[in-house]
Amino acid sequence: MTLIRRILLRLLTMAITLFGVAVIVFFVIRVVPGNPIAMMLPPGAGEEDIARLKALYGLDKTIPEQFVIWLSGVLHGDFGTSITTRQPVLGLVLSRLPATIELSVMALVVAVIIGGALALTGTRRRGTRTEGAIDVANGMALSVPDFLWGLVLILLFGVLWPVFHISGRVSPALDLPFSTNFYLFESVLRLRFDIWADLVSHMFMPSLALAIPLAAIIAQLLKQSLKETMNLDYVTLARTKGYGENHVITREALPNAVLPTLTLIGVQFTFLIGGTVIIERLFSYEGLGNMAIDAVINRDLPLIQGIVILFALIFTVVNLVVDLTYAALNPRLRHG
Repeated sequence: MTLIRRILLRLLTMAITLFGVAVIVFFVIRVVPGNPIAMMLPPGAGEEDIARLKALYGLDKTIPEQFVIWLSGVLHGDFGTSITTRQPVLGLVLSRLPATIELSVMALVVAVIIGGALALTGTRRRGTRTEGAIDVANGMALSVPDFLWGLVLILLFGVLWPVFHISGRVSPALDLPFSTNFYLFESVLRLRFDIWADLVSHMFMPSLALAIPLAAIIAQLLKQSLKETMNLDYVTLARTKGYGENHVITREALPNAVLPTLTLIGVQFTFLIGGTVIIERLFSYEGLGNMAIDAVINRDLPLIQGIVILFALIFTVVNLVVDLTYAALNPRLRHG
């Protein structure tokens, strides 16, 4: 019953959070200067044309009335129609979401590999110059924002040593026999490793730019947790039994030290998805973040609302999964 109450409470919190986000984004973007209707009209358009378009998109009503109409549509799965593309917002958002998810997952995997390797190395070589070098590298990685890492990677691997693609998601010349927009996952399922390699070549630099700061955070937290765990009694007992240092770190200390890091990874994953906005624009990556910037530039109010609500939904769902996973892995929380 404790788990059921926890889930119900989190679901209620999710609903309140999403409603709050909907209220904030709806009212804020309407008080920002700029008229989306004026951007749609050709030169010489009259007042009748303006009134017709306002009525078409419901902008002739008061803001509270617009919110009630929009929220009612959202509850029925209708997020409105994009002002710039004249297409349903939900379809546009869902068509770009797989690209952003794949980029975020790849960045997360890269961050976990790099951060975990640095943490294990720093723990194994604690008290030496190697640990000091790792701490310095972590500090540098955290002090430089991800978009600057993206520029550095473009200069290194796109200009000076052009081994990776610097723009786009996939080469236009390739024939994509996919039924979904999850190109990276589906290319593996269909054994199309030529397409998979091309996708990875496009995604490597943006995912690495996103992964570097997160890898530094993971390395710092995991290394600190490992150092604390290495002083516990059961680790000392393992040493007295004659186990080597590598075995003690990976088999004895790591399983317990990794729990706080798993929580951090789950929370940071949501910020990672939000952080793709600038990186996708920098690499002309056809994802949700790139679409969000275009929507803001064009004052496409329905599309902005749909993207923000989707980001908020992802954030709350991931936090729910992280909370339940941590409770399942931690016996004190599971039986508390």
